[in-house]
Amino acid sequence: MKLTLFYAPMACSLVTYVTLTEAGVDFDVRNVNTGAKEQKTPEYLAVNPKGKVPVLVIDGYPLTENVAIQQFVARSFPQAKLLPAEPLDEMKAVSLMAWFASTVHPHLTPNVRPENYCDIPEAHDGVKRVAQKLLMEDLKIAEGLLAGRDWFFDHFTAVDAYFFWCFRRAVQLKLDLSAFPNCLAHLARMRTRPSVQKVEAYEKEVAAQFAKAA
Repeated sequence: MKLTLFYAPMACSLVTYVTLTEAGVDFDVRNVNTGAKEQKTPEYLAVNPKGKVPVLVIDGYPLTENVAIQQFVARSFPQAKLLPAEPLDEMKAVSLMAWFASTVHPHLTPNVRPENYCDIPEAHDGVKRVAQKLLMEDLKIAEGLLAGRDWFFDHFTAVDAYFFWCFRRAVQLKLDLSAFPNCLAHLARMRTRPSVQKVEAYEKEVAAQFAKAA
């Protein structure tokens, strides 16, 4: 099986990079410079008309959306145990990842691109305030789910990789996250994993290359 990941620094394509690495499989990486709008070029739109990352190309077939990609990786490489084995727990894991994708992620994005949500510049600070209020409500739920445990389930899963990206993004926004010690501990725990160390080092390398080319 030939796998190619279309990846961009800072973006949620990090999740797939982590899970593929955890699975111990070989995959190629195609770097996408979202700062230069490469995801909107005709060449990229031919791969993913949605104009987003990640895309995981599987033997020539482009699979999009992190929730679907994580299930594919987990089922293709079951030895990595990237989803819980028990059927109900597996669906709980999918439910959590869908929540990250449909709710938590959209509450992060307005902090970076308020213009995508309101075309009145004077209102951008208000857009950010509302997004941050909603994000804090999300993180309160995650904080409870992580109470007294290292991972969302009995062992590391793709859910942890996905939440790591979400919470790390909140940290990068320089928000006050002191009310979420369980989430902060999860972030620190994730950063001890070789897969995360590998992708964060790679991210710095690619971001530096893009900055130099700008």
